[in-house]
Amino acid sequence: MKRIAIVEDEAAIRENYKEVLQQQGYSVQAYPNRPTAMQAFSTRLPDLAIIDIGLEDEIDGGFTLCQSLRALSSNLPIIFLTARDSDFDTVCGLRLGADDYLSKDVSFPHLIARLAALFRRSDLQDKAQSNENLLERDALTIDANRMQVYWNNVPIELTVTEFWMVHALAKRPGHVKNRQELMQEAKIFVDDSTITSHVKRIRKKFVAQDEKFDCIDTVYGMGYRWDPQR
Repeated sequence: MKRIAIVEDEAAIRENYKEVLQQQGYSVQAYPNRPTAMQAFSTRLPDLAIIDIGLEDEIDGGFTLCQSLRALSSNLPIIFLTARDSDFDTVCGLRLGADDYLSKDVSFPHLIARLAALFRRSDLQDKAQSNENLLERDALTIDANRMQVYWNNVPIELTVTEFWMVHALAKRPGHVKNRQELMQEAKIFVDDSTITSHVKRIRKKFVAQDEKFDCIDTVYGMGYRWDPQR
């Protein structure tokens, strides 16, 4: 049974989501604030976390919590579920490492579908065979069995979404992937600006390891490609 953590300070909303997800067969733990959630996460991480941004007296407590979770796990699926739906907040959430960002007016069927998609991607880690899932492109190594990316043999900590986007680009160097193709291969369904935010965050993580990194090429009006010659 998959374990989902909900961090939401409004009791009625928290219990409503908990009840709906339990009806779908998930084991759900719910927390009203960041300290309580982190105390539980320090003992055991959930299989997926759903986080609001404003948590009791912490206006941006959810952002802080997301950063802390990313420090504990690079591939834990994280979803922001919040009433704050501005572009600024959305971009901030994705840059901090969230895999998805949803408004609280999202329907329950839509939310459940997003959860299922993230779980499907995470489950590939257990089903993949290591020898068949090792991809090497010069300094880049992708181990799909462990869902880990290495640059010059140093691990690059990517989220689940970021991992599959890099995998989609690197498996066919020089081939342009448009945003729709990246969404399909990464199994996410978002707008173009969200894809752009993910790509920027991926580049930043590689550059932090190697300031000369320049292998993700933007092909304006078309999409992105992995260019090992750059």
